Amino acid sequence: MLPVDCAGCRERRPGLRHGVCPECVAALGGLRPRAVRPTPAPPGLPPCVALGPYAGPLREALLAYKDHGRHGLARPLGALLAEVVAAAVGGVRPVTLVPVPDTAAAARARYGDHLGRLTRHCADRLRRAGWQVRVRRPLRALPRPDSVTLDSAGRAAAAESAFRIRPRLAGPPDPATAVVVLDDILTTGATLSAVGRALTVGGLPPAVAAVLAATEKRHVR
Repeated sequence: MLPVDCAGCRERRPGLRHGVCPECVAALGGLRPRAVRPTPAPPGLPPCVALGPYAGPLREALLAYKDHGRHGLARPLGALLAEVVAAAVGGVRPVTLVPVPDTAAAARARYGDHLGRLTRHCADRLRRAGWQVRVRRPLRALPRPDSVTLDSAGRAAAAESAFRIRPRLAGPPDPATAVVVLDDILTTGATLSAVGRALTVGGLPPAVAAVLAATEKRHVR
């Protein structure tokens, strides 16, 4: 019953459900998944679908979840990610969800495996809706600089050698299964491109990538 900050607008409100006020819940609920693509798109980038732009309540909720330890947001954000997966795949069918792995250092800095929690709630929501869902973690993340500190060229260089296939976990899925890569934010596409190439080499070519938010290029006069 004590007032807490809304994760979407930062205003103090009493009794917030999942940490988001009704106005921000409505704003998030009004977002509709759409195809997105950075310009220029790096080689090997799979088709991408995002819930919305990296702005407003969506951006603030992601920052609160990732950087400020608001773990209670994993459930509603995971449910939103499930909506993106459903739109990206285009109909109920078997799916294999592959979250982009964090490095050990990033996981420590972000209060644990933030994308793993989102993936778990995403899979639960899809299963309750009748989907056949499998979560696989065939990739290992190697140490690399934090992408926040890098420009586009730096992100591409860091992502190029950032992921390795775990040989015993790799292998082709059922042809009827859609392999969906999950991430939270699409910026330059370098990470998803590197993940897509690594999965393809390992025998798990992704059909699509589903993300919560995509940055929009700013045009400066």
